[in-house]
Amino acid sequence: AASMSVVEHVREMASAGLHSNVRLLSGLLLTMSGNNPELFSPSQKYQLLVYHADSLFHDKEYRNAVSKYTMALQQKKALSKTSKVRPSTGNAASTPQSQCLPSEIEVKYKMAECYTMLKQDKDAIAILDGIPSRQRTPKINMMLANLYKKAGQERSSVTSYKEVLRQCPLALDAILGLLSLSVKGAEVASMTMNVIQSIPNLDWLSVWIKAYAFVHTGDNTRAINTICSLEKKSLLRDNVDLLGSLADLYFRAGDNKNSILKFEQAQMLDPYLIKGMDVYGYLLAREGRLEDVENLGCRLFNISDQHAEPWVVSGCHSFYSKRYSRALYLGAKAIQLNSNSVQALLLKGAALRNMGRVQEAIIHFREAIRLAPCRLDCYEGLIECYLASNSIREAMVMANNVYKTLGANAQTLTLLATVCLEDPVTQEKAKTLLDKALTQRPDYIKAVVKKAELLSREQKYEDGIALLRNALANQSDCVLHRILGDFLVAVNEYQEAMDQYSIALSLDPNDQKSLEGMQKMEKEESPTDATQEEDVDDMEGSGEEGDLEGSDSEAAQWADQEQWFGMQ
Repeated sequence: AASMSVVEHVREMASAGLHSNVRLLSGLLLTMSGNNPELFSPSQKYQLLVYHADSLFHDKEYRNAVSKYTMALQQKKALSKTSKVRPSTGNAASTPQSQCLPSEIEVKYKMAECYTMLKQDKDAIAILDGIPSRQRTPKINMMLANLYKKAGQERSSVTSYKEVLRQCPLALDAILGLLSLSVKGAEVASMTMNVIQSIPNLDWLSVWIKAYAFVHTGDNTRAINTICSLEKKSLLRDNVDLLGSLADLYFRAGDNKNSILKFEQAQMLDPYLIKGMDVYGYLLAREGRLEDVENLGCRLFNISDQHAEPWVVSGCHSFYSKRYSRALYLGAKAIQLNSNSVQALLLKGAALRNMGRVQEAIIHFREAIRLAPCRLDCYEGLIECYLASNSIREAMVMANNVYKTLGANAQTLTLLATVCLEDPVTQEKAKTLLDKALTQRPDYIKAVVKKAELLSREQKYEDGIALLRNALANQSDCVLHRILGDFLVAVNEYQEAMDQYSIALSLDPNDQKSLEGMQKMEKEESPTDATQEEDVDDMEGSGEEGDLEGSDSEAAQWADQEQWFGMQ
C-alpha cells in the first residue's frame, strides 16, 4: 500500500479528534506551503486550511477561524477553476481525493457559527443565505430560521422553519419556532401528521402542539389545562420539560404558589436543570426567601456559569437586598451570555429604574416585550417606568393596549386599574375594574392589594379588613398580612395588628414596612398617622421605589465594570 501523504495524516488526526495536534502540524505545513507554493496541490491547501480552521474553532478562537475558513473557500474557488475533470468520469486517481475533501457547505456553516459567537448576526445570515436553497441541510435551515427570527425577518424565518420540518418532521424546536411566529397550530400539526399517524405511541404529539399554540397566543388557562392533560398521561408523567412549561405558565398567570411547586418538582427530577431557574429564583426572591435564592444561585453556578440563569438568580438576590448596582452588573453579564434572556432584561431594567435611570430602563423593558409579547410582567415593568417618570398618559395607553391584546382577565384588569389609581379623574373606573378582576379571581393578590389601597384612601377600614381576611382564607402572603395589620391599627385593634405584622415578618423577615408598622405601634403613635403613610405600591414586589439606601456603597466597586455591559 502506498504510504499516506502528510495531509492524509492531518485528516486522520482531525477525524480522530486530536485538535491540538492538528493545529500544530497544519500550522507548520501552511508555513511550508507559503514559502514554497508548489509544495501542495490546491486541494491539499484547501484541506489544510479547513482542518487548521476547525482546530481554531475548537479552541474558541472564532475570529481567527473565520479568516482561515475564508482563505479555504478562496482556495476552493481556484480548485474548481483548475480541475475541470469531474470525478464522475471514473478517473480513478481523483476519486479518493475528491471524496474526502471537506464539504464547502459545512465550512460555510462553521463560519456562520463563528459569526454568531462574535455577535455578527448579519454576516452569519449573509453567508448562509448565499447557499442555494436546494443545498441547505436541516441544520443550516434551522440556524437561518433562528437568525431571521432574531433579526425580525419573520416571513423568511417561517419559510426556513417549514423547510426544517419538511426535512425532519419531528423537529419539535422548529415547531415551537413556527408557533412563536403565530403560525396556526392546525397548520403546523398538518406538517407532522403523516409521521404521527405512522408511528405508534406518538398520538400525544398533536396535543403537545396544541398546548404550545395556546402558550404562544397567551391563552395561559387553556395552555395549563392542555399540558396538565399531557402530564397525566402515564407515558409522559414526570417529564421535566412539561413541568417546566407548567411552572412558567402558572407564573405568567400570576399563580406564584403553584409555579414554585412545579419548579420544585422539576428540580427534584433533574438536579442539573437550568432552564426556567431564573424565574424560580425571582419568585423565591419576591417571597423574601433570600437564603434559598443564594443557595439556588450557588448550585446553578456549579452546573454552568456559561448560562444566563445563575447570573440572573444572583442578581435577584442583590436586587431584593437593595444592592441595585450589583444587580445591574449581574443582569448585564446575563444579557451578554444570552441576549434572549427576558428575565435578565427585566432584572437590569428594574435595577436601572430603581437607580433613577428610567429612560435606560424603558429600553430594556421594550426589548423584553419584543421577545415575550405574551408576558404581562414585561408590560408591568414598562408601565412602572412610565409612572415613575409621571408619564401617566403613556402608561394609560400601554395598559389599554395590553388589555386589548391579551384580553380582559384578572391580571390585565388589575394592571389597567393600577394606572387608573394614579389619576384622580379615573378613581371610579379603577374601582369598577378591580371589582371585575376580583369577581374573576377573588384570591389574585395584586388585585386585593390595589383594592385595599383604594379602601384605605376612602378610610373604609372595616371593608378592607373583610376583603383581606377573605383573601387570606386560602393563602398566606406577607403583603396581605401587613396591610391587614395597618387596617387593624386604624380601627385600634392593636393586639391583633401586632399578630398580623408578626406573621408578615415570619413570611418575609426583610419586609421593611411590617417592621415600621410594629415600631410605630410600640411608640403608640396616633393611629391615623400609621395609615396615611401606607401607600401600598407593590406592583413588581419592588416596594422600595427609587429607594437607594444601602445600594451605593457598592456602586464604586461595580462602576468600572458597568461600562462594559451596555445593552448590546
